[in-house]
Amino acid sequence: MNQCYGCNTCASADKPLEGFIRSLPMETSHHRVEGQSTKCGFGLQGVCCRLCANGPCRITPKAPRGICGATADVIVARNFLRAVASGSGCYIHIVENTALNVKKTAEIKGEIKGEKSLAKLAEIFGVQGTDKWDTAKQVAQMVLDDLYKPEYEKMELVEKMAYGPRFKRWQELNILPGGAKGEVFHGVVKCSTNLNSDPVDMYTDCLKLGISTGIYGLTLTNLLNDVLLGEPELRMAPVGLRVIDPDYINIMITGHQHTIFVDLQERLTSKEAVAKAQAAGAKGFKLVGCTCVGQDLQLRGAHYTEVFDGHAGNNYTSEAVLATGGIDAVLSEFNCTLPGIEPICDELMIKQICLDDVAKKANAELKPFKFEEREKQSEEIIDEIVEAYKARRGKVTMNLQPEHGNDHTLTGVSEGSLKEFLGGNWKPLIDLIVSGDIKGVAGVVGCSNLTAGGHDVLTVDLVKELISRDIIVLTAGCSSGGIENCGLMTPEAAKLAGPKLRAVCEKLNIPPVLNFGPCLAIGRLEIVATELAEALGIDIPQLPLVLSAAQWLEEQALADGCFGLALGLPLHLGLPPFVTGSDLAVKLLTEDMKSLTGGQVIINPDAKASADILEKIIEEKRAGLNI
Repeated sequence: MNQCYGCNTCASADKPLEGFIRSLPMETSHHRVEGQSTKCGFGLQGVCCRLCANGPCRITPKAPRGICGATADVIVARNFLRAVASGSGCYIHIVENTALNVKKTAEIKGEIKGEKSLAKLAEIFGVQGTDKWDTAKQVAQMVLDDLYKPEYEKMELVEKMAYGPRFKRWQELNILPGGAKGEVFHGVVKCSTNLNSDPVDMYTDCLKLGISTGIYGLTLTNLLNDVLLGEPELRMAPVGLRVIDPDYINIMITGHQHTIFVDLQERLTSKEAVAKAQAAGAKGFKLVGCTCVGQDLQLRGAHYTEVFDGHAGNNYTSEAVLATGGIDAVLSEFNCTLPGIEPICDELMIKQICLDDVAKKANAELKPFKFEEREKQSEEIIDEIVEAYKARRGKVTMNLQPEHGNDHTLTGVSEGSLKEFLGGNWKPLIDLIVSGDIKGVAGVVGCSNLTAGGHDVLTVDLVKELISRDIIVLTAGCSSGGIENCGLMTPEAAKLAGPKLRAVCEKLNIPPVLNFGPCLAIGRLEIVATELAEALGIDIPQLPLVLSAAQWLEEQALADGCFGLALGLPLHLGLPPFVTGSDLAVKLLTEDMKSLTGGQVIINPDAKASADILEKIIEEKRAGLNI
């Protein structure tokens, strides 16, 4: 593989990865960026409406209304609500499947690895089961019951899960959500043709969707995953393309629904499965992490050292992972699985299996996960992957990158493991913040994309700027994959931090950037924020805490962002959402939101300028707390 396909690839913060992609004799998303560099101005501003056959209508100063009479404010609000509803629907799909898997596991008295997490949820929900399985079943059922409520019935667990002062403010603003699936349906209906024409009313729905997304799709998904898969534990682990071991049958996993892999994970290390692999010429099976499900497996990798080789990278690293030739199969079950992997899988004879019918790839086998048939399905998957391994190994050239990444990234960080590391409470962190040794906290979360400077460029540059100012960074999402592959989650990265944060990191032997795992773990960051605010006796917007989704990508990120705004947090974006064609939307998100929830949106594509803004906000929050 020494023939260059084309050197017009986008930049990457990960320079070894960038060089590897430039050398590939196949097209990737990185090659296609230049060809898609001309963007539709109407689309960027959100002022294109194609909801009816009179359109598409495009709003301009000379044509300020569509044929039906809709203004730019209305069209932008409809488009934004539709996107947020879609993003929320994705997360609600995840938590629904997770809760169902917990319930079904409890019914058969299956293994529950996270008994501490179960006890925590039971206490929050007020559940007292006859045993751990009855407790787990009741907890899961309460989540499902809330999800299935109609939109006009308020969900009961919001008050149990939310921080008291925030819940009170949401109540005052009348943005407490009804049943989560009903809210998605209601949002889609509301933004359809010739229905709602009140932009403010539609943005109110976005906040409701943000709350249900955050509490259920994010926070509860994590805690339910912990019940089945075990609580995260701090450990050092390898990351990057180096984790691919050619002596094994390697399965790359992509998506967000970790509980779908429970049975398969266990079965891959069984004597029977290992014997099948050895008969084919391999030592056994290894799972290679990619996208958010890989981050989640990395998060709790201490429980799966036999089968998990490490996390290779984020969504826009996935093509390179496959191009090494060392991957024998791809198991996917949700989004962040690029359509661009399909021709690469064909060329390199890589077996593709999709486990959820919402995420069927064009040239993949669809094998929807069914809990009742999980053992049979796992055996079928193992047999098919063994056959794929036998068919391709020896025929496909290996182009492994053993030097890529590093072997000592700190992983397993969660609200629980971090608090335990600090001695069982948040006082040591609070003391460091009060003293100024840590100026504040920045949550750098969300997706990776190929714009805003290139692959992970703005994200990594912003993180470097923030830590240099003594601001500790907590991450969650595909952005974490880029940051860790660039070495910022190793203890040695302390040398890039400001003098005070560096001293803290070196004393504790931790990096200045702590990885909480998948995008779902934004819910874990919310738990940290809530518990810090509670310990200080203040509301969340008063914390010296800021958020950045510097290189947000998908509609799910917009739903995440609405949760951040509902929490009252400043939210930085490197690229604006498609709302700039509406003065009302811009003013509401960047200014008026401060007086409503305490949150605000900040748009800036420059790392240093963005860090300046976020640092100033943190200093203002510190002044407000007299620290």
